[in-house]
Amino acid sequence: VEFLYCDLASMKSIRQFVQRFRAKNCPLHVLVNNAGVMMVPERKTEDGFEEHFGLNYLGHFLLTNLLLDTLKQSGTHSHNARIITVSSATHYVGELHLNDLQSRCSYSPHGAYAQSKLALVLFTYRLQHLLTANGSHVTANVVDPGVVNTDLYKHVFWVIKVAKWMTAWLFFKTPEEGASTSIYAAVSPEVEGAGGCYLYNETRTKSADIAYDEELQRRLWTQSCKMVGIPDESRSVP
Repeated sequence: VEFLYCDLASMKSIRQFVQRFRAKNCPLHVLVNNAGVMMVPERKTEDGFEEHFGLNYLGHFLLTNLLLDTLKQSGTHSHNARIITVSSATHYVGELHLNDLQSRCSYSPHGAYAQSKLALVLFTYRLQHLLTANGSHVTANVVDPGVVNTDLYKHVFWVIKVAKWMTAWLFFKTPEEGASTSIYAAVSPEVEGAGGCYLYNETRTKSADIAYDEELQRRLWTQSCKMVGIPDESRSVP
């Protein structure tokens, strides 16, 4: 195991990380987009993005796109490279506000978190569409880990913290249990060659209806490219 520092809330840090990784000339068979914050007070990343959208979504969007060439070179017909992005059941109640992705008009910690998790599902589906169109040996899937007992809940209301403390042993998954579906998506032969799936408890599940809106997927992708400063090479793909 080797550690390389990468701050997903910093576009500069992400680019530096990718440069360091590429310098090693290593193949990349699995990328798991897992970092995130939840229901934090209104604040911005160093690039001026609302933190949920900037870290949870845009950070992973940029990282994945900068590593795509390496992933494509690493995948083969029999062993695809795999991209696993961790979303949440919260995406089912999320709304994507393309005219206010930074939640400037009306900030809600829960709303901003849900929007970032919905964006990750839309991104995954569009990414898989583009990978298929290009004939790439790379698959992209999105995972719902369930309700996991981690420090992600440190910003929720005190009442919820107390309830969590009292019931975590009964209703919450351990971190190991929460990681199981991501591991399944990363290594299981059962999903070899399968992309564009929403996985929960190691099972393909239907995501929110809005996540299948291809026009919304395209518009979010184009706007995301502008926000992180990369060319939108998907324009030629319907």
